[in-house]
Formats: sequence, structure tokens, C-alpha cells
Amino acid sequence: MINGNCFVICLLFVVGMGCPAWSQEQNKEKAAMAANAQAIRPLADGFVTVFKSPDPKQIYAYSPGIARLDSGRLVATLDLGGPGMKAWPEPKGLRDGQPIQTKIFTSDDAGNSWTHRADAPLMHARPFTAGKSLYVLGNAENLVIIRSDDHGDTWSKPSPLTKGEDWIQAPCNVHYANGCVYLVMNKRPYPPPKAWPVSIEAPVLMRGKLGDDLTRRESWTFATTLAFRDIVKPEQLDWFGVPFFESKFDRQTMPAPGRAMDPIGWLETNVVQFTDPDHLWYDPSGRTFHLWSRAHTGGTGYAAIAKVVEQGDKPGTGEMTTMLEKVPSGKTMLYVPCPGGQMKFHVLFDEQTKLYWLLSTQATDSMIRPNRMPADRYSLPNNERRRLQLHFSKNMIDWCFAGLVATGPVEKASRHYASMTIDGDDLVVLSRSGDEQANSPHDGNLITFHRVKDFRGLVY
Repeated sequence: MINGNCFVICLLFVVGMGCPAWSQEQNKEKAAMAANAQAIRPLADGFVTVFKSPDPKQIYAYSPGIARLDSGRLVATLDLGGPGMKAWPEPKGLRDGQPIQTKIFTSDDAGNSWTHRADAPLMHARPFTAGKSLYVLGNAENLVIIRSDDHGDTWSKPSPLTKGEDWIQAPCNVHYANGCVYLVMNKRPYPPPKAWPVSIEAPVLMRGKLGDDLTRRESWTFATTLAFRDIVKPEQLDWFGVPFFESKFDRQTMPAPGRAMDPIGWLETNVVQFTDPDHLWYDPSGRTFHLWSRAHTGGTGYAAIAKVVEQGDKPGTGEMTTMLEKVPSGKTMLYVPCPGGQMKFHVLFDEQTKLYWLLSTQATDSMIRPNRMPADRYSLPNNERRRLQLHFSKNMIDWCFAGLVATGPVEKASRHYASMTIDGDDLVVLSRSGDEQANSPHDGNLITFHRVKDFRGLVY
């Protein structure tokens, strides 16, 4: 006969602590299932492959851009690089002496399948519409643009917009206002240092009238140039940890063997305009635009900003002047909070919700000592590229997490450098991606298409 105390002890084991009838493994499995039910699940982990490298160790896929036409057709651009490009079919351009090529695809079934339409001798291609035409703007050191008047089926010959200059810029956003299209390309007005030259980049806002032929240089107005190293001295920055690692403007520093820190700077710039009268930076004249750039600091969580003011009598006219922004105290504001601002990000304003949406790369371990990083981690600790995340904001400063978009299965299976646009109730995303065959987290072998369904339902 079991006495009362023994019965109570056995009952406790059964219902809470694990009676011998329940194995420890079963308890662990139940606990894991309960914890997993609370975990963040990617919004759009599944994908359609738009392009796959035929040789992942030699041909790399970069710079996805996406646009939606009024007909519902989706237009995707990407570019190719890598040592195998020397033997790649023409047409090809040159970037820093290396062959490059842009590829253009269209989809008429919501991104479920893609048709290859054209190749062009440029990189960093960005598709956008203006008037009745579709354009792709990129660079082959100078700015180069092509046009389609049949919704992307056929394309014009490349037209240079600059001569003897050095331009660069991943495909960030496009803004429409005042009967014009506005976008940013970054110019390098100085000879490059012996390092990644983001310290000499100047984000230049470009403006073109919607009805003009934008393959002509005279159809564009360029803002004044403001190069990073002209306004910032690393030794004068203090109080908030920038630069995170020691930084020199003329060379790399080495936080650990094989782990280089390039000069700090800004790059890969988006353009936004504040139309909320309650916003501190609202301009009732409609002539002010803000530039949101990826901030290369060695750390995470910041974007670098500037602003451009039109000098004409009315919006959409006159010269454009680039300058830094001020806060109410009178202090200059260069860095602002931005989840994933350490990597290329994409900003999109949704008229329906009046919210800004941010597609960026999530950092999870930027505080690891560089000399203790696993071999499969790329570059410095802040350079993780495997998690694509989504946020929203009413003011571009305070960000609410909306969800993970996609996550690669291994370290070099990146989901990063993505572009997005709105397709009805959904966000459609084009990602620079990779799989287990990718050469590195930076040099991926895939361009993948993802759909975030009913994205406005993520607002809380």
C-alpha cells in the first residue's frame, strides 16, 4: 500500500518534475516545442530563383533592383561580376578595370516565373518609370542609362550621362514629387585611398522631369557634391563609439589578422521627403529632401544623413544644394538610429499607411572579438549578411520591428542588399542571396524573389 507522502511525491513527478514514466528526453522535447512556438518566423523564407550562377566560384550575382509597372508587370535587374566574367558573353562594361554586366528580367505572373529580356554593359542597375518610359540607370564608372518604350521587352543602346567621372551606388529607392523623379547616385570626386573608398563618396541627388527624355544629360539636374571626408574628421568624433575600430582615411587598419577596417564613410543612399507637418524637418515649401546613407563605421545600427534643398522659386526647379541637417539645439546631426544601417538598406514610403518601411540586414553578434570570429564569418563582426529584416516608422528615426523576411540556412547563404516595391497588398523583395555553393557571404550565386503578403497587417 502506498502511503500519502509517497503518493504526493509520485504525483509531483508525473505532473511537473518528471515521473519515471516520462523520460528526460520527452520533457526536453516538449520544452523546446513550447519555446519554438514563441519564436519569430520568417515572413517570406520561400523564394523564386530569378538568376543562378552557372559557376558560383567564378561568377557572382550582385545588385538586385525591382520595379512594378502599372500593368502589374514586375521588372528585375541584377549585375554579374567575378573572375569568370572575362570569358562571359558580351555586352560587358568595366568597373575598376574588371568586366561587369547587368541583366534585365520581367514577370507577368506576380513573380512566379521570369523572362530574360536584355543585357547591358553596366552595373548597380536600378529600374524606374518616368512618363511613359521605363529606365535602367547604373554605372560603368560614368553614369549610364538605357530606356524601354515597350514595358521592358526591348531596350535602347546605353547612353552615358557623365564623362571622365567615377560614380557608384547600389540600387536604392526612387522618389516622385513635383512632376519629377528623384534618386541618388554616389560620386567619388577624389582619387581613391589604398582602401575601400567610401570616405570620398558624395551622395548626389538627381532630378529629372517625368515627361523628358532621361537618356539625355540635359534632362537631369544634379545636386552639389558633399564628400564624407570633407565634413568629418574621425579624431573629432566621440561619445557614441564612431568609429568603432581605429580608422584612417588613407589606409586600412587591422583589428585582427585578416580582418581589415576601411576608412569610415557613407554609401548606398536613399532619398526621403517628410510631408507630415508635425515632423521637425518638414519643409512646407516642398523643396527639401533628405538623404539616408549606409554608414560605414565598423559598428552597427546607424545611418548617415544629409539634406538637399532646391533653390528655385517653386518645387522641382532650380539648383539643388547638399548640406548637413541640424537638430533644435543647433547641433549638426550626421548619424541617426537605423536597424541594419551598417549594410545596404532600402527605404519605401507607403502612401496608404503614411509609414516608411525599411528593408535591411540584421546584426546578431557585432561585439565578438575579431580574432575570435569563426572562419566562415565575413570581414569584421558587423558584416553579417544572413538575415533580412523589415521595420516601419512614421518619422525615419523611431523604428518598429515588423519581422524577419528571410534567413539563409548557413553563413554564406546570404539574404542581403535587397530592393523592394509594393504590389497591391504585398511587398515584393529581390534579394542578393546565396546557398551552400556560394563563394562567400559577399559573393553570392543567387538572386531570389520573395513576397511578404499583406504587409500593412504587420503594423501595430
